[in-house]
Amino acid sequence: MSTDPCVDDYIAGLPDWQQHICCEVRRLVHEADPGVEETIKFTNRPYFVLDGNICALLGTKDHVNVFLYDKAIVPDPENIITSGHANKTARMISVYRDQPINGPALVEMFRRIIANNRRRRSVGPRR
Repeated sequence: MSTDPCVDDYIAGLPDWQQHICCEVRRLVHEADPGVEETIKFTNRPYFVLDGNICALLGTKDHVNVFLYDKAIVPDPENIITSGHANKTARMISVYRDQPINGPALVEMFRRIIANNRRRRSVGPRR
């Protein structure tokens, strides 16, 4: 797993319980594909990318948002998405303190987002 020290710094600045959530999501996105890269966008937000955005993290007052950049096409059979169902670019999973993360469902979603990113990249822009 290749990590970005700026993402480390972002996570280290969060309360302990949010650090735990962010580290778990980070581990899961890298489990989905070892080629995932980390970066910081919009000044301080951790993004995970591979042939396009996969997800981003944002610690808030009482939860952590995991933004899924799936263009609302990746199935959610486990109903882990909490908002943005009609959003055309990203949906969101809000994870609260002491709330378990459905790791297998999230890894599957990450894998599908990555597959869609690769498919779009191989087709290229439409003319």
